[in-house]
Amino acid sequence: MTMHDAPTRADELFNLDLIHKYDKAGPRYTSYPTAPMFHTGVGPDDYAESLARAAGRDAPLSLYLHIPFCDTVCYYCGCNKVVTKQRQRAVPYVEHLLKEIGMLADAVGDGREVTREITQLHWGGGTPTFLNEEQVRALMQALRERFTFAPDDAGEYGIEIDPRECDAAAVAMLREVGFNRMSMGVQDFDPDVQKAVNRIQSKEQTLEVLQAARAHGFQSINIDLMYGLPLQSVESFERTLDVIIDFSPDRIALFNYAHLPHMFMPQRRINEADLPAPAEKLAILKRSIDKLLDAGYVFIGMDHFAKPDDELTIAQREGKLYRNFQGYSTHADAELLGLGITSIGYVDGAFWQNVKTLDDYYEAVDAGRFPVFRGYRLSDEDHLRRHVIMRLMCDFALDFADVERRFGIDFARHFAVELDELADMAADGLLRLDEGGLTVLPAGRLLIRNIAMVFDEYLRRRAQEVKFSKVI
Repeated sequence: MTMHDAPTRADELFNLDLIHKYDKAGPRYTSYPTAPMFHTGVGPDDYAESLARAAGRDAPLSLYLHIPFCDTVCYYCGCNKVVTKQRQRAVPYVEHLLKEIGMLADAVGDGREVTREITQLHWGGGTPTFLNEEQVRALMQALRERFTFAPDDAGEYGIEIDPRECDAAAVAMLREVGFNRMSMGVQDFDPDVQKAVNRIQSKEQTLEVLQAARAHGFQSINIDLMYGLPLQSVESFERTLDVIIDFSPDRIALFNYAHLPHMFMPQRRINEADLPAPAEKLAILKRSIDKLLDAGYVFIGMDHFAKPDDELTIAQREGKLYRNFQGYSTHADAELLGLGITSIGYVDGAFWQNVKTLDDYYEAVDAGRFPVFRGYRLSDEDHLRRHVIMRLMCDFALDFADVERRFGIDFARHFAVELDELADMAADGLLRLDEGGLTVLPAGRLLIRNIAMVFDEYLRRRAQEVKFSKVI
């Protein structure tokens, strides 16, 4: 499917019968194999060996820093975080991040400055703006001293912002130290919804930060919204959308709230009786998609919308879009180094995840040991299926001949079982299938996770415990 085929109305995407038929739990495919398949059979020594091999390559690198601290807990949140009002708890964490930066740079740069160019940097959380200016500057200085960064106009250097933890002066500082992209959580401006999820955030303080970002030259601004929260209605959420659309951010992520209190303890504080009924939730989604498409945004996929001239839209149009643990990206050829607790990297054909607790993290780094506790080394079959799933998630299309050339297989023979399942989806109108490939039709775009799941060998074998949210 080309970008010219992109839907312009929610009616093209929305088929309630198909949504009800296919609305089951499934991965978001920020990785393949997915995180439930990671295991402790790989560890720090394996990671060190992979980093040593990575030192000799020329492809660019991506860095992810996880800042876990939050001042208050948002009840809907399923992220790994440390909720505390004690700002001093960040002091030892930053000290150990600085040590880990040095360890990684020594390994990848053979004790010298890393010459493999950094084309992407992302600080996530938690709340990265929990850190003070001195701590932010120290970390960015250490990164720039040990790694070679692409110029500002060629690299994507992003940070997640909580406007309750940030003002115009802080935005200016973040731009000065090198960030050129910003992602901000809003979720919903309705006061009753905010109270129900314990995230009190006024339009005024939010827009102040957004306007400061524009004034100081941030190249891309993303806003996170969430539908399905308690006390939401079509009308109330439309008012939030009107404010956001009027500001006109470059990207908007419209996330589905997945109520999984058995997995995420803060969600137990949400009154389930206040959650919108399934029909209302779908109506909110449909109306939201209509408003975003009417405002000129392109439906990139999953829950992401971007302006026609945004890098994500251009990358999708050129077949260069990619997915990683930060969502959609334009840097498909970059290996990813993760820093901080729970962070996940992808190096040398394997995923690597750091330990989940501060104590374990401090202990490992103090011992001079990489804080990796689990991961997954991909087989040839994994790489094949990862590529297929990636292209489906990013392109809404798959060229069988291209896959055959890359991996030396006969697609029809290798994926005979999968093609039978896809034929059923084609009969339902989710996709168009022929001997040369498949194209996801508008009705299949919202259900792209279901189409990708057909190629997930581990789901097919039930080799992983299902811990995923529903696709809609």
